[in-house]
Amino acid sequence: MFAGSIVALITPMNLRGSIDRKSLKKLVEYHVRSGTSAIVSVGTTGEMSGLTHTEHVNVVMWTLEFSDGRLPIIAGTGSNSTAEAILLTQQFQNSKIAACLSVTPYYNRPNQEGLFKHFQSISENTSLPQILYNVPSRTGCDLLPETVGRLSKIKNIIGIKEATGNLNRVNQIKKLVEEDFILLSGDDLSALDFMRLGGNGVISVTANIAAKEMSILCDLAKKNDFKHAYRVNNYLIPVHKSLFLDSNPIPVKWACKELGLIPYDTLRLPMTPLSKENHNVVRQSLINANLL
Repeated sequence: MFAGSIVALITPMNLRGSIDRKSLKKLVEYHVRSGTSAIVSVGTTGEMSGLTHTEHVNVVMWTLEFSDGRLPIIAGTGSNSTAEAILLTQQFQNSKIAACLSVTPYYNRPNQEGLFKHFQSISENTSLPQILYNVPSRTGCDLLPETVGRLSKIKNIIGIKEATGNLNRVNQIKKLVEEDFILLSGDDLSALDFMRLGGNGVISVTANIAAKEMSILCDLAKKNDFKHAYRVNNYLIPVHKSLFLDSNPIPVKWACKELGLIPYDTLRLPMTPLSKENHNVVRQSLINANLL
């Protein structure tokens, strides 16, 4: 269930900044058609920090409704407050959510014992499967392999989205966890190398605009056909890079609008639209990848 190309879905908004339910449904259909393996709803790419609690829950539940059992839905439930993360996780306890993705606490910069107890506390207050999310560049703290190994012993902690881009982490973590512990890349640029080293897939920003291509790439990797997988990836490398010219999800929302997947690239403050000087860079990467 949690392998291959999993999209870190954007949250579409109208010009007034309200959630665009119609466009959300269109995006879900796009991913069903394109072979995406699962959807992360309201993760960090989905602007979880910019939504109200009610909006957060609504977007996840609408995504679940629109998928109608055709794709597993993973709810973003992380917070820098342990109590808030528990509360948000429990909102989905009796739903058909397949799992929760919980980012390391941001700004607080807890030590490894604090990180362990944070995720332990969340897991003790839910039966939903938990996927850890490590992205030090955005949070200011790093969930080290030794702590991941400890957390993997907790029954409902089933995997990690590892977004350091450090490929050494794959083997470091694999040595400390059971074989069925799920390793997902959180870095599109190094995701194929991550899978070649034994990772199960990627939670992808690029999949928002190249869902079919990312699905094909992951399917080829699963079959150990890395010759053809790298050929696909070579077209996508400029896209992977251009989507991080500015803070995520600024470029990917603009790209989604450019491709007609959403009508507006509206973001919530403090995020602002992609600067005009970067439009041509992102557009050219889409053209080079035959997406536009």
